[in-house]
Amino acid sequence: MVTDVEKAIREYLPEIVHMSLATISGNKPWVCELHFVYDEDLNLYFRSLANRRHSQEITANANVAGNIVKQHSVEQGVRGVYFEGTVKMLTGVGKESAIYKLFQERLGADEEVLAEAEKEDGHKFYKISVSKYYLFDSLESSPSQKYELNWGNLGQ
Repeated sequence: MVTDVEKAIREYLPEIVHMSLATISGNKPWVCELHFVYDEDLNLYFRSLANRRHSQEITANANVAGNIVKQHSVEQGVRGVYFEGTVKMLTGVGKESAIYKLFQERLGADEEVLAEAEKEDGHKFYKISVSKYYLFDSLESSPSQKYELNWGNLGQ
């Protein structure tokens, strides 16, 4: 049984560099894979082109959901982090920005990503303000359990 859901999530996130992000337009959902970083407040960040389907759908409806899951075999125990929240495109991310430093440290980004973000057709920075996390666990929980962590957009 997981007794500290936040701690389990904080220990799990460093192990994975990609997430699945779900957006919606009308009644049609869409899912994409993105590399992500996160801050101490457990906000999630990614970069994407503004003309991608998920980016366009975010412009129309900022509500998203997603998951962060490590690949595993059938016989292995499973742990996965799921989330709900809202997304916004960020502007003004510079060399001294904490967000840029997160991308540098976690994904090896260089200053080229900053120059690209300034281009009209370049990859932009996005922030997911998570309102709720879920932890699905069968590593410590038997039988498997789903835990909720109301996060409430801390750090906003």
